[in-house]
Amino acid sequence: MAVVVVTYNSERLLPDLIASLGPGLDGVDWHLTVADNASVDDSVGAVRRLAPGATVVEMGRNAGYAAGINAAVAKAGPFTALLVLNPDVRLTPGCVRTLLGVLRTEGTGIAVPLLEDGDGELIHTMRREPSVRRVLGDALMGAVRAGRYPAFGELVTDERLYTAETVTDWAEGSTVLISAECWDRIGAWDESFFLYSEETDFALRARDAGLATRFTPAAKAVHLEGDSKVSPALWTLLTLNKVRLYGRRHNPVLGAAFWAALLLREGSRAVLGKAPSKLAVRALVSPARLREAPGPHTVQRDAARATAR
Repeated sequence: MAVVVVTYNSERLLPDLIASLGPGLDGVDWHLTVADNASVDDSVGAVRRLAPGATVVEMGRNAGYAAGINAAVAKAGPFTALLVLNPDVRLTPGCVRTLLGVLRTEGTGIAVPLLEDGDGELIHTMRREPSVRRVLGDALMGAVRAGRYPAFGELVTDERLYTAETVTDWAEGSTVLISAECWDRIGAWDESFFLYSEETDFALRARDAGLATRFTPAAKAVHLEGDSKVSPALWTLLTLNKVRLYGRRHNPVLGAAFWAALLLREGSRAVLGKAPSKLAVRALVSPARLREAPGPHTVQRDAARATAR
């Protein structure tokens, strides 16, 4: 099995991640490949000290999450399954062996575990395909309430659905096991997203090809989670990439309706004083931003704008 991790200033997270790999991958033949997106801390040195047998790919620039995954996979050598992990994930003992069993279910291309946060609370990781109605449901009812109803919420928030194995449209991409067949048929992750929506795109393309994403609560991991919900720059990137992804999969009329629904959602939150939504609205009404390819420069620029306000 190929285990792939993308690092970006992740030095403090790596000791616990690497310590969890042995127990989490117990009974599995695996090799670690780490792609580093030009970290300014000692992420590369930490990997080489803590996992001397790992392959390290130094990207030389902050190329994004999907590009890091693709580069690591290219260097990982032949594999029967591919485990993609964020640096802030900690596997529990036996997690991956259980996921491998789920991955063998007919018609499955991707297997994902139950995730908890650092306090042991369930993380709602399952998602439904993005739609205009679901964005409006989120805007009018809030993500948690809307998520209880399949027609109105993208985020699956009914905790009863996290107690049994099930198929989901897609799942958050911090801990994802992909079959070699799925990777070969679907191809690499789309690097044009830079960060956010790349896992959505990959899972939906897999589903289009008849390969489902399957969730199982029998496999568990801990995800400390990032800061997209509190960082205006990252929230803006996440929002714009939703527009880009939806537009690629639907006709221009539906694409415009989806954009308008997102503008309504973010505008209603901006009125309430939420800084991430204020910046997202500015980006959504900017034709240049909607056309612009996402990258580290856009995140840095939005972060500077958010700080200046």
